[in-house]
Amino acid sequence: MSFVDALTLFYAALAVSLPTFGWVIVGVLLKRFGVLPEALNRNLSRFAFNVGLPIMLFAGAAQVDYTTLSSARYLLAGILATLLTLVLSGLYSRWRGHPRQVQGIFVQSAFRSNLAIVGVALTFSAYGELGPVLAALPIALMTVLYNILAVWVLNTTLGSGTTMRSVLQDIVRNPLIIGIAAGVCLAISGLPVPAILVPVSAGLSAFFLPLVLVCIGASMNFSRLYTAGMLTWEASFWRLCVAPLMGVLVALLLGVQDEHLGVLFLLLASPVAASSHVMVVAARGDGTLAANIVVLTTLLSLVTITIGFFVLSVFSLIGQTV
Repeated sequence: MSFVDALTLFYAALAVSLPTFGWVIVGVLLKRFGVLPEALNRNLSRFAFNVGLPIMLFAGAAQVDYTTLSSARYLLAGILATLLTLVLSGLYSRWRGHPRQVQGIFVQSAFRSNLAIVGVALTFSAYGELGPVLAALPIALMTVLYNILAVWVLNTTLGSGTTMRSVLQDIVRNPLIIGIAAGVCLAISGLPVPAILVPVSAGLSAFFLPLVLVCIGASMNFSRLYTAGMLTWEASFWRLCVAPLMGVLVALLLGVQDEHLGVLFLLLASPVAASSHVMVVAARGDGTLAANIVVLTTLLSLVTITIGFFVLSVFSLIGQTV
């Protein structure tokens, strides 16, 4: 491969990550200049989470052909990679001698990505309308898995009083899960999928994904980041480098390739989900540590995702991007 070819692929990888994180930077600047105050940001986030994204994910899930074995393979790869990350990060944390009260925070940060917002935005940037369609079912299944594993990990290390029953109730009431589940039911029901779903999905993706990313940027708090210690950097390394690498290796072993592999990588390579901080605070854990990991992984993921997507492109593993 010539230098020009490599540079072209790098620009293509940057074109996937930069638009997504560019909106996050816009949110940071809007907050900085007082254009997007906290109350307005909170209301916009709630509207997008409860209305826009569920409809968008419903439209994506309704267009999936669930009879294909390739879908099963990349779903299985995502689940196995998550479980493998959980086990190995737990062993690593114990080997490093991390205090028990932060082991759960470290492990949760290692396996839990922001796949429902940042991940789906990245897939849209990379593959257009096909991205969210392929991402819909993994988001549903892995969001459920993330929440169950997070409760178990935090209860084990922090003694949280959160019960699995309450978590399952929250999952059932999650608007994103409801939207995806409704789309899956429509797809497998045999009923015709309305033709209007495709343009509706495209319009919602073009509007709500940037809106949510701007809200993420406006909600980030950099004031405590200066206190970030080695544990924050280690957790960020696991989230942004180790977990996506294991996901890609598992997927390749299962024969996953092309767009399915690209979508899976982007979902697994996303920064830590903000909900991880919420769960740590609810469990009376170190909220500052959890928040620092969220912020740091969000800042660094522009670099790691660009490099990772570029490497996969060099080896022609992730299909044709838009």
